[in-house]
Amino acid sequence: REWRCKWSGDGDKASLVALQATLEKYLDTLKGVDGCQGVQRIVCGGCLDFKIITSVAAENFGDWEAKQFAPEEEALKAMGEIAGVSCVETQTYTLASM
Repeated sequence: REWRCKWSGDGDKASLVALQATLEKYLDTLKGVDGCQGVQRIVCGGCLDFKIITSVAAENFGDWEAKQFAPEEEALKAMGEIAGVSCVETQTYTLASM
């Protein structure tokens, strides 16, 4: 499951710093999701993307989905309240090593 948004370079990248702090607040909860295989953070300084990707085993995904991907709602709300953050979105996809 991916959470993503755009951040602003204004204020010496204050929104990026705040997004990182938000991730750190929820990181242990994400890592504690049943079947969690890892949490990744992606930051692009060119297009100003900030992404959090939580990989969950396929057999556990439905249970997490039934829980509305907790703590997603709370975390997305916190991300959206940060000055300079826009386009807060989610996406579900699969990843496979080839």
